[in-house]
Amino acid sequence: MNEMILVVDDEPKIVKQARDYLEKSGFRVVHTGDGKLALAAARQQRPDLIVLDLNLPGMDGLDVCRALRRDSDVPIIMLTARVDEADRLIGLELGADDYIVKPFSPRELVARVRAVLRRVQGGVRQSGLIRARDLEIDLRGHRVRRAGEEIPLTRTEFNLLATLARHPGQTFTRAQLLDRLHGVAYEGYDRSIDAHVKNLRRKLEVDAADPRYVLTVYGVGYKFTDEV
Repeated sequence: MNEMILVVDDEPKIVKQARDYLEKSGFRVVHTGDGKLALAAARQQRPDLIVLDLNLPGMDGLDVCRALRRDSDVPIIMLTARVDEADRLIGLELGADDYIVKPFSPRELVARVRAVLRRVQGGVRQSGLIRARDLEIDLRGHRVRRAGEEIPLTRTEFNLLATLARHPGQTFTRAQLLDRLHGVAYEGYDRSIDAHVKNLRRKLEVDAADPRYVLTVYGVGYKFTDEV
């Protein structure tokens, strides 16, 4: 069965372009232009991915994303006409998997949708466990435990942690991490990695301000350490 994409935008022209290109690419498309209706559609129809505009009537895209992330890890690509870096980071911090700035090419949208779905469906394929002090990363089961307690992570957060933890002590630049998470053709916003690391530390670390596992290498990027 072809994947279902829920497009949420109140601009008919945007919806038509997205629907036409996505359907020509083999996806099934449902759409709505209202935030509250988008939540209902997501929960009733269970789409494989949601393309979500930030500026919506009734309930904006950030609130929709926040509500969805309480009980769902459905992939979300945010659409935004806002150019402020803070707006993009807020969306990523709430759990969005990617974002596209308006105006955008419909072909770019299709490419981003395919890339996110490949990442979701492929996941982390290496089996085994990584243990570091009281942390256990189950690469096969996509689970993380600290001192025996399971820590819920989004798919992107888990893949980021797994990428770093497979190579303890190795420093990755933001561009390298984007490449590992999204693929070599991805032309992304490398500071989005900072948002994902912030979320990961908040969940993973006892004290996010004094991390023990995911460390910043200033001026370069990030690394994982398993040292006591």
